Amino acid sequence: MSRRLVAGLLLALVGGGLLADVPAEAGPTIVHADRKGDDSFTATKTLTRVFTNADGSTYEFPSHTVTVSANHTKDLRGRQRILISWKGAQPSGGRASNPYGENGLLQEYPVVILQCRGTDDASLPAKKQVTPQTCWTGSVAQRSQITRSDSEASWRHDLVAAEADKVRVSGLDPFPSAEECPGVDTNPYSTRLTPFVSAKGEVFSACNAAHMPPEAAVGAAFPSAELAAFTDKDGTGSVQFEVRSDVENESLGCNHTTACTIEVIPIVGLSCDQPSSPSTGSDQACRKGGRFAPGSSNFANDGVDQAVSPSLWWAASNWQNRFSIPISFGLPPDACDILDPRAPTGFYGSELLAQAALQWTPAYCLRKDRFKFQLNQMSDEAGWNLMESGGGAAAEVSSQHDLRGTDPVGYAPTAVTGFSIGYVMDKPDNAGEYDDLKLDPRLIAKLMTESYLGSDLGRGHPGIGGNPLGIMNDPEFQKLNPGLTRISQEAGAALLSLSNDSDVIEQLTDYIAHDPDAMAFIGGQPDPWGMKVNPAYKDITVPTAEWPLLDSYIPETENTCRQKNPAVYFSQLAAPVTTLRKIAEALLDAWPNVQTRCDFDQSTQQYKLGRIDRQSFGSRFMLGVVSLGDVHRYGLRSAALETRPGTFVEPDDASLAAAVDLMTQKKDDLPFALDQADVKKSGSAYPGTMVVYTAARLQHLDQADAAKVSQFIKVSTTEGQEVGSGNGELPAGFLPIRDSGSTRKLYASAQAVAAKVASQKVPPTATPAPTQEPTSSGGGTGSGPIDAPGTIPSDPVPSAAPSTSASPSRPPAAVEMPATSPVGSRVASGLLPALLLVGFAGLMIASGLRFFVSPPRSRP
Repeated sequence: MSRRLVAGLLLALVGGGLLADVPAEAGPTIVHADRKGDDSFTATKTLTRVFTNADGSTYEFPSHTVTVSANHTKDLRGRQRILISWKGAQPSGGRASNPYGENGLLQEYPVVILQCRGTDDASLPAKKQVTPQTCWTGSVAQRSQITRSDSEASWRHDLVAAEADKVRVSGLDPFPSAEECPGVDTNPYSTRLTPFVSAKGEVFSACNAAHMPPEAAVGAAFPSAELAAFTDKDGTGSVQFEVRSDVENESLGCNHTTACTIEVIPIVGLSCDQPSSPSTGSDQACRKGGRFAPGSSNFANDGVDQAVSPSLWWAASNWQNRFSIPISFGLPPDACDILDPRAPTGFYGSELLAQAALQWTPAYCLRKDRFKFQLNQMSDEAGWNLMESGGGAAAEVSSQHDLRGTDPVGYAPTAVTGFSIGYVMDKPDNAGEYDDLKLDPRLIAKLMTESYLGSDLGRGHPGIGGNPLGIMNDPEFQKLNPGLTRISQEAGAALLSLSNDSDVIEQLTDYIAHDPDAMAFIGGQPDPWGMKVNPAYKDITVPTAEWPLLDSYIPETENTCRQKNPAVYFSQLAAPVTTLRKIAEALLDAWPNVQTRCDFDQSTQQYKLGRIDRQSFGSRFMLGVVSLGDVHRYGLRSAALETRPGTFVEPDDASLAAAVDLMTQKKDDLPFALDQADVKKSGSAYPGTMVVYTAARLQHLDQADAAKVSQFIKVSTTEGQEVGSGNGELPAGFLPIRDSGSTRKLYASAQAVAAKVASQKVPPTATPAPTQEPTSSGGGTGSGPIDAPGTIPSDPVPSAAPSTSASPSRPPAAVEMPATSPVGSRVASGLLPALLLVGFAGLMIASGLRFFVSPPRSRP
């Protein structure tokens, strides 16, 4: 959808008063019906398959009373996953090895789940009603039956279908010509087309791949989201279903102004009309009941009975059994740019705040009594440097940073969240997704120190040639997680992590540092099964904010590609990335960042290495460091982390609150520190709990900026802590900060800092403010660039130039700092703003160096 069209739609809503929820003088905001209520969905239907006999009587098969539920339906974002579950359905047979897209067609009695444009609201015009033509599929085979023999044309005897849908060729009128779709109208074969109608009204006949919408192209950016899901023998099943906005799928066109649904279609088999005399092949095909036993798998991709397969989900007797789940989407990522012409005020830093900022931003820009807030994600240290130098109004950080100037800085607790070890793993024999992963510090240390071999290429590594190939082969992992696959994959040798400086990495390695077994392993002591640390990492100092790639092993091999492209093998396995978002998406797609795939380029006649393929459904095995906000948005799974021997803690409100209880503050206005030693003693506190702070100068900050920062702190710690998915609310993955309970101390500290930021009170004496003692807060993040608007997927709003307002006591800092510049280390993050000032007057450089050169952060 074009920006001009989006602007028109949004402005129409504003002009019509639909966005108003505040007094006129306060400016427009957004209304979300029942946004504070439960937005789950549950419905029950009784589904019955019916046959009409030759004498006109009917026979009804045993009915299935099916209940379908969805946990979240409103204010959705692109690529968000919602949990859909059901009970009472017909058990599936011949389960496909992969239920997504056309891979899921060869099975019997599945539950088909599709995202569709339109609604079941009969009061709306017909063009806004959901139909099979407005439901998305990625391939022709999922929606059309082309040149089928009579024995493959079971839909022609569908009891519920209109007579026009039972003729030899149907689905489009006029039917495509032979020139447009060669071969689709070939007598005596039958063809049924289920065209797709795009949001713009364009009709794609779906007669072949050339007549499908562009997003359905082979090798599309995203894997298929629609699926034919399995129902277990007890009639139950559940899946995480990924929805897509018009940013990811413009043809489908779901957004905040377009009503869409998720259609859940339990397949119980076609109902059939009166058989012809004599009976035909299509008569008999309609009445078939399946070849596979309930619970069985179809690994050989054998043929299935069409009448009970997902390929005819659009047939009238299947379509009438659907559960239609209404869904709504939140505002597009660039809504503030379109509706608010004011220059944004940039806050710089923590990616941990990203999902909250996505919901908070419209609550500021759509109100005239507030400023235009914008979070520009980068490492905490880079954000801190901009704030302290005057290049940004405030920084979003998760630990205490070195104060190099004379102006004191206050840290206002803004959000309680954290990180997790996310994972996607399948049980053997196509038995579903594993959901109970446990990890201890030594296992994480093994992954981070590149101590698994990956493949036979790693066996020649000096000193560790006898180590397991991957964590799935490690007896320690198998003991904690019995029943998982032992088939090695290179992705099982690494934890996908960050390449740049990050407080997340510092806290993760601090968790390792407080475990005697993990530290003994790093120190060179083999684990009880004989596994040894990679010598390149022996005695590495932890905690550390930046995890280095130290191994230098290049395998000797007869492989021509590797001979032509010699490279450090273990670095190709680890292959860290710049943002937590990239890790979350890699897990979502089961696409490891392992860089060992080799291709031969015919045009250059050269071999090249690159990223391996996505993992196949049923054999997925991948781990990565992710934010809790991303965990909940993308429906990822989080490992339970060991605190004390035999005790494993998952991230949830209770475990985050238990960690906040343990946090202490050395001095007013400073961060709260979480000691991992206390976490181990507690047993109930989650080790990855982190607090994001809004850090701002308490003196010499421009008064207009000071007012904005103070307002942000007050709003974000009050109405911004109301849990929900609407504008201004707190998304899942965050523990609300309240004026009571474990977070009361955070709330009180935030209000005190907000008042001091607003007052900008300068002491009567000229004595410089004392340097604050650095400490570890038990929270932090390092992140890379945010996605630019229109980049798929794109959520954060585009970056703004830092604030250039200055106080009379310091010259203006005209720093151009785009948020899309990745920062790789503390040294680099400190130097980057300095480099941007090159070319300014000598006085500026002389007075500014003390702010922009970042010494190593001291530790408590």
